[in-house]
Amino acid sequence: MPPAAQRSRRSTARQRAEDQASVHRLTRQQNRAEIAEDYVEAIADLIEASGEARAVDVARRLGVSHVTVLQTVRRLQRDGLVTTQPYRSIFLTPEGRRLAEHSRHRHRVVTAFLESVGVPTAAARADAEGIEHHVSAETLAAFERFLAQHPAATP
Repeated sequence: MPPAAQRSRRSTARQRAEDQASVHRLTRQQNRAEIAEDYVEAIADLIEASGEARAVDVARRLGVSHVTVLQTVRRLQRDGLVTTQPYRSIFLTPEGRRLAEHSRHRHRVVTAFLESVGVPTAAARADAEGIEHHVSAETLAAFERFLAQHPAATP
């Protein structure tokens, strides 16, 4: 193979590797955002239900270990979504509360939409748990338009 062809082939392979790495970085970033949304939503639910969100309760609600909650809460603190004090509950910052409400809204809309098209309630709730994080703004708006036209299905 001529040297120019070898360089071109290496350049193409390098570009493919960079593209693949970019996709993986984006996926990891989206996964971190999904986890943050799940945590702030669970924390907000616990605060509303019992007045506080303890790590043990978050762990139980999300089906993860206490250690996992502590590690994730440290990251959420760095991201400005929660605050904690030693031996006290977990508190949402204003930004954390906004994210929790945004996530709840998406969850309610997706659940209502799925139920409105005949998905059983239990399945709609389970499916919405994953879909809510990945639905685009355009799709969510379409779901909301559909629900507005079908008032019996509105969340």
